Amino acid sequence: MIYRCIRQFAAVLAYAGLVTASASYAFAADSDPIASDGKPVNPARWIVTVGASVEYGSKFEGARSKGFGFMPSFDIRRGDEPEGMSAPDDNIDYTLLTLGGLEIGPVIGFRSGRSRSDDSGFVGLRHISWTVDGGVFAQFWPIQDRLRVRAEVRQAFNNSEGLVADLSADVFQRYDKFLFSIGPRLSLADSTYMRNTFGVTEEESHNNHRVEAYTPGGGVKSYGIVAATTYSFSDAWSVQVFGRYDRLAGDAEDSPIVPKLGSKDQKAIGVTWNYSFGVGH
Repeated sequence: MIYRCIRQFAAVLAYAGLVTASASYAFAADSDPIASDGKPVNPARWIVTVGASVEYGSKFEGARSKGFGFMPSFDIRRGDEPEGMSAPDDNIDYTLLTLGGLEIGPVIGFRSGRSRSDDSGFVGLRHISWTVDGGVFAQFWPIQDRLRVRAEVRQAFNNSEGLVADLSADVFQRYDKFLFSIGPRLSLADSTYMRNTFGVTEEESHNNHRVEAYTPGGGVKSYGIVAATTYSFSDAWSVQVFGRYDRLAGDAEDSPIVPKLGSKDQKAIGVTWNYSFGVGH
């Protein structure tokens, strides 16, 4: 539905077996006995975080219509690894290589689709199925736990969906049990992605009657900003409120789909509940 609508769902399923198989060892992340030095006694081998988000925003990229969506989320980290800071639009990643302050590893995401059931104005235009994409991420902390820059490059597993690159920079600030974050966004895509999402063929133009044929090229497709506030009730429970604004740019903004059927302004707000627990010893 929205960008994150199904992005993390498959990851929940993928790791469900791990969580279920280790259920007899699961315990709340804040229930480990604490030694005099402040470190947990016999800490968990893994810390699993599951969450659920409710989001209201654009139904798909370029849409004018808005609606609600439910998004599951998932994260797993080593038991001796401190909880990391992340932005609400980070895709699922795992750090394989650390070079100084640079973290590199695989990333996986999901892309929502587009159909006439989402917006009747798109009658005659192609149906876009949701798909999985994957690639590599890299992030660096110029100021540790305060300023982060990040890049994700992801190719759809269905080659017809194209390549995207998302660039971001976020400032984080803790205050007691609160964590605040805010930062700009820049998204680029290749010509395959742009044609699939914002292009119009001669046949589609004839069938829709409202948009003319258009063949976009690759390049910048949007820029924007993301902000979030997280409150931690305990080591196990937290809630996050977030908002995002994106402005379509380049050949995406120039598509006849945008002014006649959709909108160049893409907005979303939401709330996420997270629960963390330990698995194994």
